Amino acid sequence: MTARKLFECYGVAEDKLDALARRDFLALASRAMFVVLLLPYYFNSALTKLDGFGLSAGAFAQILPPIAEQYLYDTSAIPFFPWHLIVWTGTLGEFILPILILIGLFTRVSAVGMIGFVVVQTIVDVAFHGAALGALTNGLPTELIDQRLLWIFVLGLLIFAGGGKLSVDRLLSRRWA
Repeated sequence: MTARKLFECYGVAEDKLDALARRDFLALASRAMFVVLLLPYYFNSALTKLDGFGLSAGAFAQILPPIAEQYLYDTSAIPFFPWHLIVWTGTLGEFILPILILIGLFTRVSAVGMIGFVVVQTIVDVAFHGAALGALTNGLPTELIDQRLLWIFVLGLLIFAGGGKLSVDRLLSRRWA
C-alpha cells in the first residue's frame, strides 16, 4: 500500500469519525457518562441527608459544618431561615438536577446548576471538611482537583451540546417549532 493510499484511508476514517462525533453524539455520550458516574454518587449523597421526611443532622454536618456544631447537631434548634433553606436547596439540588440531566430536560441550565453545585461542594470539602485540593499536573490523578475538573468537563460538554436527539429538550423543541 502506498503512502498516498494510506493517507486517503486515514482521511476517510477521519471523515466517518467526525460525522459520528457531531453534537448529538457528544450530548448523548456526556449524559451517559454523567448518569453512570455521577447520578449514583449524588443520589446516595442526597439520601444521607434525609431522616424520614426531614433533614438529618448529617445534612447540616455535610453542608454547613459550623452551623451543625453551633447547635450541637440538634436540627430542631437550627433556624429555618437561612440554614434549613440552604440545606434543603442543596439536598433537593442533588436529586432534581441529576434527574433533569438524565431525562434531558433543561439540560444546559441543569448542567450550569450542577457546575455551581460542584464548585460549592468542593469549597465546603476543602474549607470545612479538611480535604486536600491537590495540585494539577503533579502526576496524581486521584486528587480532588483532578476529579472535580473532570466532572465539570463532562457538565461543560452538556452546556455546549445540550441534551441531544434522545432528550425531552429535543421533543419539546420539535413540538413547539
